[in-house]
Amino acid sequence: MRNQSDIINKIFVNNEWRSAGSGHTIDVVNPATEEVITAVPAAEQADLELAVEAARAALSGPWSQLSPRERGRFVWNIGQRLLDAADEVARLETLHNGKPINESRHIDIPAAAACFQYYAGWADKIHGETIPVDNNYLAYTLREPVGVVAAIVPWNFPLLLAAWKVAPALACGNTVILKPASQTPLTALALARIASDVGLPPGVLNVVTGTGTTLGRLIVAHPGIDKIAFTGDTSTGREIMRNSADTLKRITLELGGKSPNIVLADADLDAAVRGATTGIFYGKGEVCAAGSRLLVDRSIRDQFLEKVVARAKKMLPGDPMDPKTRQGAIASKTQLQRDLKYIETAKQEGATLLAGGRRHDIGTGKGYFLEPTVFGGVTPAMTIASEEIFGPVLAAIDFADLDEAIARANDSPYGLAAAVWTKDIKKAHQVARRLQAGTVWVNSYNVYDTAVPFGGYKQSGFGREMSVHALEHYTQLKSVWVDLSE
Repeated sequence: MRNQSDIINKIFVNNEWRSAGSGHTIDVVNPATEEVITAVPAAEQADLELAVEAARAALSGPWSQLSPRERGRFVWNIGQRLLDAADEVARLETLHNGKPINESRHIDIPAAAACFQYYAGWADKIHGETIPVDNNYLAYTLREPVGVVAAIVPWNFPLLLAAWKVAPALACGNTVILKPASQTPLTALALARIASDVGLPPGVLNVVTGTGTTLGRLIVAHPGIDKIAFTGDTSTGREIMRNSADTLKRITLELGGKSPNIVLADADLDAAVRGATTGIFYGKGEVCAAGSRLLVDRSIRDQFLEKVVARAKKMLPGDPMDPKTRQGAIASKTQLQRDLKYIETAKQEGATLLAGGRRHDIGTGKGYFLEPTVFGGVTPAMTIASEEIFGPVLAAIDFADLDEAIARANDSPYGLAAAVWTKDIKKAHQVARRLQAGTVWVNSYNVYDTAVPFGGYKQSGFGREMSVHALEHYTQLKSVWVDLSE
C-alpha cells in the first residue's frame, strides 16, 4: 500500500478523486495545535448527485454480479490493508481528532479492521429460508441488499464508527456513500484509498465531505438513497427522522447517552474506581456511552469519591502524539467551549467541583485541552446530571438503596448504556434486567466486540450496530411463492 502519510483533500466518487464542483472547502484543524492541517471539499448538491449516480450504477453493475464469497474477500482485504497501514492511519486519526496515538493505534484502527473482517465472514452466510405452507406451493424467502446506503458518522471515533456501517453494508451487497464529520474527514478518505487499492469496483464506496447542515440534509432528502445509518446527537437524529419521511428511507440511529455507572456498597472499590474513571475519561469523555453519571451508594460515597478524585488529578492531558499520553485534546474549539459552559453551569447550580474544571496548557500555549473534571454533590435535577456533555466531566450522585439507584439510573430520556459494580452476581443479573439500556456492563465499562450488538433504548436511538443483528438493517426480505400443482 502507498504511504498514508500524504493527506488526501479530495472527495472520492466512482473511484475518482475530485474537488467540489463549487470549489468551496472546509478547514480541518488539529485540536492539539489549533493549526489548519488541510482543507477538504465542501460537497453540495451536484457532488452528491454524482455519488448517488455512481452508487446506483454499481448496485446493478459488477458489484451485484459477484458471488457473496467474492464480495466477502473484498471486505476482508479492506480490513487487512487497514492493519497493514495502522501506523499511518492512526496518525491521521490523532491528527484531526486529538485522541492519544495509543488509542488510535492500538484500539480504534485494529477494531475497525476487525469489524471489516468479521463481516467478511458473514458475506456468504446471509440466506433465506423455505417455509412449509398449505396446499401445493413452495414458499421461500430471499435476503437482498437494501440498495444505496448513506453512512453519516461523527467526529469522536471517525474511522471505527464508519467501519461499523460500511463493513456490514458492503458484506450484504449494498453500495455506500460515506459522509464523515466535517471536523474529522481524513481517515474516511484514507479508507477510500484503501478500498481503491484492494480493487473495489467503482461506485461501491464513495466518500463525500461537507457540512451536516448542507450535505447531511441533502443526503437525508435524496430519493436515490435507500437507507441512512447515522451516529450522532439526538437532536440531529430527530431531524433525520422528520426529513426522511417523504422518501420513506430506512434509518438506524445510534444517538446520545447519559449513561449511569452504579457502584453498590459491596463492590470491589479499587476496580470500580478504575471503571468509573475509564467510563468517563476514556476518549476524553467524547463517547456516546460514557459513564457520565456516577451513582454511588451513600455509605461508601466519601471514600469512593476520594479515590476517584485522586485518580482524576493524575490524568492530565498531554501531547496526543506522545505514546505515553492517556488524555488528549478535546476534538474542537466548539466542543471545548461547550464543556466549559457546562462546568460553569454546574458550579452555579450548586455542584461541588472536586477535580479539574479548567482548560489545560501542555506547555505550548495552544490546543483544546481540558482537565478531567469531577463534580460531587450533584442532584438529579442539575443540568450536568440530565444533559449529555460529551466531554471529560463526571457527575457523582449518591443513593440510599438499590431501588433508588435503579430509579435514578432510569430517570433519563437516554438509554444507551449502563453499568453496575457488585460482588453479588445474583444482584448483578437482577440489576441488569431492570436497567433501561441497550448495553449493561457488570464489573466493567467500555468493553466492546464486533460480535456483540450495540445500540440504544429510548432517545438513544434504535437499530443495532455490530453483530449478526446489524445485518437485518442492511438487507430486505423477499417472499417467493411457486405453484407446484399439476
